[in-house]
Amino acid sequence: MRTNLTIADLGDLLELPIVAVLATYRRDGSVLLSPVWHEWRDGGFNVWTNPADIKTRHLARDPRASIVVNDDTWPYRGVQVEGDAVVTGAGFTDVLRRTARRYFGLEMGDTFADSVQTVGHVVRLEPTRIRAWDYLDEVAPEEA
Repeated sequence: MRTNLTIADLGDLLELPIVAVLATYRRDGSVLLSPVWHEWRDGGFNVWTNPADIKTRHLARDPRASIVVNDDTWPYRGVQVEGDAVVTGAGFTDVLRRTARRYFGLEMGDTFADSVQTVGHVVRLEPTRIRAWDYLDEVAPEEA
């Protein structure tokens, strides 16, 4: 396994419509893992949430967060980003529309984005720590 990679070393991984996992902290210190749509933009992750989402409440109390994106096909690339998240209403509609289009396609993505009636939040996570990996130096499964 190759480690200590950069985001650029992962190729198109962060452009793929892979559901990420966002980790936030509950009041008792335990971790909540949430599947989320995401986008990597301007050196950080954007995730949209609705106003009542538990993740938003967790981050208001404790901004520490991590997100993991990994591909389950060869060469099994992945990245984990840790940092302090910022929750804002700014850019919500744009993030919602861009991610909906990526996960659903243009037409269905626009239909979905247009159906969201409430303005939500954007969770912005810029890395203080990045851990990226792949298995390019291993024998591919079909070759084993």
